[in-house]
Amino acid sequence: MNRLSKAFMSLAVTCSVAMGVSFTASAEDKSVTFAYQDMMTPIRVLMESGKLESETGYKIKWVKFGGGGDVIRAMSSGDVDIGEAGSSPVAAAASQGLPIKLFWILDDIANAEQLVARNGSGIKTIADLKGKTIAVPFVSTSHYQLMYALSEAGLTSKDVKLLNMRPPEIAAAWERGDIDATFIWAPVLDVAKKSGTVIASAGDFAAKGKATFDGIIATDKFAGANADFMTKFVKLLAAYDADYAKNRASWTPDSPEVKAVVKWTGANAADVPAGMAAYKFPTLEEQASAAWLGGGAAKALQSTAEFLKEHGRVTDVAPDYSVFVTDQYVKAAK
Repeated sequence: MNRLSKAFMSLAVTCSVAMGVSFTASAEDKSVTFAYQDMMTPIRVLMESGKLESETGYKIKWVKFGGGGDVIRAMSSGDVDIGEAGSSPVAAAASQGLPIKLFWILDDIANAEQLVARNGSGIKTIADLKGKTIAVPFVSTSHYQLMYALSEAGLTSKDVKLLNMRPPEIAAAWERGDIDATFIWAPVLDVAKKSGTVIASAGDFAAKGKATFDGIIATDKFAGANADFMTKFVKLLAAYDADYAKNRASWTPDSPEVKAVVKWTGANAADVPAGMAAYKFPTLEEQASAAWLGGGAAKALQSTAEFLKEHGRVTDVAPDYSVFVTDQYVKAAK
């Protein structure tokens, strides 16, 4: 058992019991446990459609998690086969040698994650965060961007009161007035913006070479034993992303697509169209290109891991992050 497994086993088991979920992952009985989060992306419509089940013959157990770190913990203990996680937790997992493969870029985060300061907090710039209370899910893409933002403003984590919270906890803390700022994604972002002001966006830092993304990863064990499923899954992911790109104008609050997103994420229907527009969804061709699975994603993971080590979030940086990325399935799906 690697270090990541030892560190996360007890929490993963606790989470499994607490959610009342009986996890299984077997190619023989054609079942897969998929860990998803609350990001607003076209995959939610695929989940609602049942097409993945009908076209592959697999039984899918969709299990919602509060953050990428939780997904990684569950995967490390064997409770989850495939899951969604941001580039920061994926980089942390790879740095610890977790046997996983990033095989799909769920979204280019762009401006979908933002730093919001509470109105009346006196925060107008990033430098104004000094001495303030900020909530963020640790080892998330937002955490990575927040730490970069602080360092760029000449601050460190010691200059602020940094709280590690999952998105639902951040929403509750924001409503209670317990925190001054948060770097987070929708639907919690939409909650914060109602009584807060955007100070910076992930897209601002992406333009400076600090791009972040959400990806879908699979354990080496599951992917290796279920190549046909993986390819069919990628084809469907590409199809639903393409449908959104072509018909996004029809994704209105009362449309079946937006209702599906609301059902699986808990977002408000009125916030979904704008929330999804903040993301970029790479096409199948772009997925296989040098910008993403063909090389760019590995470079992003490397850069993220180096940053995480600098800030004490990981102890080691892997010699080669390309071994944790594969374009096998996007190429097979073309």
